[in-house]
Amino acid sequence: MSPAPVSVVTWNVWWRFGPWEQRQAAIAATLRTADADLVCLQEVWSSDDGTDQGAVLAAQLGMHHARSATPFFRGAAFGNAVLSRWPIISSEVITLPRPDGRASHRQAVLARVCSPRGIIRIISTHIDHRFDASATRTAQLASLCRFVSEQRGDTDTEFPTIIGADLNAVPDSDEVRALTGRSAPLVAGLVFSDAWEIAGDGSAGWTWAGANPYLSAAQWPNRRLDYVLVSWPRGDGAGTPVAAELLGTRPVAGVMASDHYGLKVLLR
Repeated sequence: MSPAPVSVVTWNVWWRFGPWEQRQAAIAATLRTADADLVCLQEVWSSDDGTDQGAVLAAQLGMHHARSATPFFRGAAFGNAVLSRWPIISSEVITLPRPDGRASHRQAVLARVCSPRGIIRIISTHIDHRFDASATRTAQLASLCRFVSEQRGDTDTEFPTIIGADLNAVPDSDEVRALTGRSAPLVAGLVFSDAWEIAGDGSAGWTWAGANPYLSAAQWPNRRLDYVLVSWPRGDGAGTPVAAELLGTRPVAGVMASDHYGLKVLLR
């Protein structure tokens, strides 16, 4: 019998913006319904009193967690987290650069997960958001790809690296084209499959959508900004996306969970 697919969620949970205390319950309920094996979260908060949103959600869902370091914004940390159904044996945080090579406040967190399929490396990250920052995003993704390439072992036998990310970039942008093999790769020999492109429902898959009441006055158009990416090459088809759906598209008890929709993917 073939092993069950690995289920992965990625979601930008909108820090402490909007009605964040009410949104927390909606986020937890949505993740509980999704029942994913692995969860990548962006804009995760932690406060001076030691309360950490990622840790709270992990406890509520019975999961393990790792998070990035804690650059502070308006008195609370602003970062990324990985939640896992299976034990996290180690984690590592990398700082992503500006185009000139100096450190930015953007980070990525890698968790090494001890799963029934062996060790899985999964990364949660959130790339620069400015509309005109394609060069910055390209530099940050190139740095991330170098890190992934250094971490990889035998691509014929290991489970591929998974990235769950708010890339703040659309699929036909220069940075995503390079990441997914439509132009010269950011690191030789490493590109990624875009799970929605392979296994979505054929729609645009907007994760930033004017239908979300938090975005009714947004200046950006509808866009697909959030991705589950799976490294290539891979030898035996493991990690191939077989299903993908949006989540968080409807209110929970009258509250929308985030300004972004999330994404749930099943990987072979």
